[in-house]
Amino acid sequence: MTAMSTKKMWAVVAGVGPGTGASVARTFAKTYTVALLARNPANYEPLVKEIQATGSKAVGISTDTSDGSSVIAAFEKLMSEEGFDGHLAAAVYNVGGKFIRKSFLELSQDEFEMGWQTNGLGGYHFSQAVLPLLLETEKASPQFPPTLIFTSATAAIRGGANFASFATGKFAMRALSQSLAREFGPKSIHVVHAIIDGIIDIERTKEWKVDAPDGKISPQAIADAYWHLHSQPRTSFTYEFDIRPYAERW
Repeated sequence: MTAMSTKKMWAVVAGVGPGTGASVARTFAKTYTVALLARNPANYEPLVKEIQATGSKAVGISTDTSDGSSVIAAFEKLMSEEGFDGHLAAAVYNVGGKFIRKSFLELSQDEFEMGWQTNGLGGYHFSQAVLPLLLETEKASPQFPPTLIFTSATAAIRGGANFASFATGKFAMRALSQSLAREFGPKSIHVVHAIIDGIIDIERTKEWKVDAPDGKISPQAIADAYWHLHSQPRTSFTYEFDIRPYAERW
């Protein structure tokens, strides 16, 4: 691949909050224009201002990834924004949804479906929107291979007691990402299933107890790992990888 200018390239992060999503957006904004998607504008508005203050370009759009029409509308709006007429370099699906921990016999149908809608169906809608754009980018010989990353968890490979909704959704996400990697990897699109196993160190988890004083995951460390994955050459794609603190039980 021959390098092309990154000035007209952009990245999109779906599921922007105070942890991983925000750190990934800040990291990718150092090189690309960034689009930030979240249901609640309060999750991306401060981050948009923060990134803009550094001289980089950022746009936030309220999006429900479990709703196909919402995702289509978000990308249509995005295409009309200044700075998004270039090539999509990277797409990160970081939507977590509501984390439900409940005995299976107490789990309602709506609660069970929530895990699938967030991780499986949402991942489908997002991938449908970004993959055509990533394929167009590949034709332009970008500096780094076009990249699609799914933020996942150990629940994607091992369903635990009281996690039926979460595990079902993450299993679906892993199956989706694996299928996409096998279909689009040969077309030079780097698809990654990222297993994040542990408590992420954000304000909401400050009081949560762990087995070691430094036993939580730095969201910036996750973002740095995502950038490394994005910058891997197509001769050495990583499909699946794990991040966990040294003290995490697994």
